Amino acid sequence: MTMDATRAPVTPVVPSRGRLRPLGLGEVRILGGFWGHRQRVNATASLGHIEHWLEREGWVANFDLAAAGRLPQGRRGREFSDSEVYKLLEAMSWEVGRDDDEDLDRRLRALVARVAAAQQPDGYLNTEFGRPGQRERWSDLEWGHELYCFGHLFQAAVARHRTRPDADDGLVEVARRAADLVCRTFGEGGIESVCGHAEIEPALVELGRATDDRRYLEQARLFVERRGRGTLRDIEFGRAYYQDDVPVRQATVLRGHAVRAGYLSAGAVDVAVEEGDDELLDALAVQWRNTVARRTYLTGGQGSRHQDEGFGDDWALPPDRAYSETCASVASVMFSWRLLLALGDPQYADLIERTLFNVVATSPSHEGTAFYYTNTLHQRRPGVVAPQTEASPRASTSLRAPWFAVSCCPPNVARTLASLAGYVATTDDEGLQLHQYAPAGIRTALPDGRPIELEVQTGYPADGAVRVQVLTDAAAPWTLSLRVPTWAAGARLVDIPKEGEPTSRTVRPGVASLTRAFCDGDVVELHLPMAPRYTVADSRVDAVRGCLAVERGPEVLCLESVDLAAAAASVGADADDVGMVSLDAGSPPRESDGAVVVRLRVTSPEGGERWPYAERADPASDVPPATFDVPLVAYHDWANRGPSTMRVWLPVAP
Repeated sequence: MTMDATRAPVTPVVPSRGRLRPLGLGEVRILGGFWGHRQRVNATASLGHIEHWLEREGWVANFDLAAAGRLPQGRRGREFSDSEVYKLLEAMSWEVGRDDDEDLDRRLRALVARVAAAQQPDGYLNTEFGRPGQRERWSDLEWGHELYCFGHLFQAAVARHRTRPDADDGLVEVARRAADLVCRTFGEGGIESVCGHAEIEPALVELGRATDDRRYLEQARLFVERRGRGTLRDIEFGRAYYQDDVPVRQATVLRGHAVRAGYLSAGAVDVAVEEGDDELLDALAVQWRNTVARRTYLTGGQGSRHQDEGFGDDWALPPDRAYSETCASVASVMFSWRLLLALGDPQYADLIERTLFNVVATSPSHEGTAFYYTNTLHQRRPGVVAPQTEASPRASTSLRAPWFAVSCCPPNVARTLASLAGYVATTDDEGLQLHQYAPAGIRTALPDGRPIELEVQTGYPADGAVRVQVLTDAAAPWTLSLRVPTWAAGARLVDIPKEGEPTSRTVRPGVASLTRAFCDGDVVELHLPMAPRYTVADSRVDAVRGCLAVERGPEVLCLESVDLAAAAASVGADADDVGMVSLDAGSPPRESDGAVVVRLRVTSPEGGERWPYAERADPASDVPPATFDVPLVAYHDWANRGPSTMRVWLPVAP
């Protein structure tokens, strides 16, 4: 399917071809529910919070110092701090496009002016390199993040261009001057290398799509093809850390730093789609499939090593050492979304849903003013409240922190939530597809011009009913398709025509479709089974062998210690730590008073005080301890009630 460039959707990714066409913010509006609430919190709290901390930490002021010629004295923040300002600009741009907030637009313009003033005449823009007293441009491609920062600048410009094409603030011009410099410097005959942190690749492609300038696409292609050929210096983590060990089209799985790997893969899909490179696209689909099958947590999180924020070996997914960086989840969504648009397979939307609900939604606090950088699946000690008036020096904080010395995650979450409507639905030549479920209004047209208007009503994920009402009459048949998640065996599709009798049928996981000339007033309902269920890991994930997790719909659930003590005391037991209990797997999880409840028992330690090992006892000779019921919470809600211990995977009682 070839896209019509004159009707480019207002959304982060607009490929020129592919199986599906994305719908943008002008065509889809989330109207409430789980994601609507989070968009409101993002708009009213998180964006201002991020802006405040960028000012407080001096990361915006770095641009003022650059414009005044006063650098390097007074510069604050890491070498990549410019990128956080650019991510905020992108988030602001999508939010202005979503809600037309005049005050936010004013603040955005003021921020753009400060950034633009720091740009050098040839297009170079960075507050860490390139001025007297600083390191030379491009002198540290392994760790300097210059091109990485440009990538986030370009994505901010794309968001501004698509949401406000008539804006006169100059952001797009700033980005284009920088992109032109990149092409001159790193194009054919220039510096034949890449950035140690991939990100510029998808950004260049999208800037090229938005501005119709193929030079940017060609430069992205060069970066993708150079990657994996040993152009960067070897480091203690190995070149795999920045995916410079194996050419992209020869790799079989994602490896190294998880964020870098996800961004690179997203950009490589973009290049493959625009170039019609099926070999490259097929290789990336294989990498996605192997990574999901062997190196992805139940939550959708990716990255099991703290030392390099990276992927571990196959099946190495320890819950208590899960790094699962929030930014890696954003990169995973970017990669999966591009594959979905290119290939149309609903498995990509399944992973997007899992990742959004269980990592992206987990990072921000309910108030939207504190964040998780990493997302463990097992908290062994009660968390420590992070400093509220200074940046946390550690990424792996045990409770959400208002800011970090490395604060890539808060603005990454913000830009994702602000643009979330762009991930809900697509069209093709035959009809419209719903991929993510939220109360929404959809108004679009098929490629042949036929208008479609829908209203989606749902309480998902609290309940599994998705009601789609058609608001337009169709002169010819078209197909409405709804994704049926892999966990939803037994789902039902109900067709309720305005005139005629309703019909109902069971649909299998994948896609449920209905084709006809829909009329205004027709209704289609998808009913997804939402009973809580036990989940077991592949036996090769030995870190959780002998354990079960509990899921309900798309949500992963967890046990928090704040719910334990009173429940254990009801049977005369003493337990205030999730490490003290095991699961009675013979009692299935059930819903009671709006919560999912499991049956637990206190576990007696088998080792002694001086040595944690003992001869194996005969379980049959033990008197089973009393059991008690305990409510679980959605993983995305954990640690909103103060310090606690927590675990997703529950050991099964013998």
